[in-house]
Amino acid sequence: MNNLLEMLQSTLGDNAMEALASQMSGADRKSTEAATNGIISLLTSAMAKNASTPSGAQSLVSALDRDHDGSVLDDVMGLIQGRPQVQNPKAVNGAGILNHLLGQGQTRDNSIEMISRMSGIDKSNVGSMMIKLAPLVLGALGKARHQEGLDTNSVTSLLKRSVDSAANERAEMGLIGKFLDRDGDGSVLDDIAGMGINAFLRRR
Repeated sequence: MNNLLEMLQSTLGDNAMEALASQMSGADRKSTEAATNGIISLLTSAMAKNASTPSGAQSLVSALDRDHDGSVLDDVMGLIQGRPQVQNPKAVNGAGILNHLLGQGQTRDNSIEMISRMSGIDKSNVGSMMIKLAPLVLGALGKARHQEGLDTNSVTSLLKRSVDSAANERAEMGLIGKFLDRDGDGSVLDDIAGMGINAFLRRR
């Protein structure tokens, strides 16, 4: 596999996107897709950042082996509709995954606000979408590890390659990476202004 984000986008087909949009309190399909792409980019970038140290990479791989074998991808609609048919409850614990990747404080709150501003979907709905999509992101990485026999270094390389490739094609990926590098101690509005996300939003 060359790109984790491409795998996730192909996994989320038309039916899944329609189901997500129907849960977003009046959000249209285009806004839902923008939020979905932003969330997947954000969480993939967060995994890559966490795996950039040896201890972080080993912790991630241990979590994949323990709880994320990719079976969640076999029931995407069930996950989105709140009825996942997965044996391991940790595999579908989106809130727990978010806590691990983003924490429970300023970084998570600012991440939700950033995706909300990028997509036009309100923050409560963005938070709900993150919880639904987080298991798919871990599941996709776990599936790649198990099917392709990736070792820890290969998992790290896949994440970095996915982020780098997407950054060349999608403006928001590069901005999200900068956001994660500098976030955590102030207002998301300051970060957005400093990184040029406002200019990105005006181009949408």
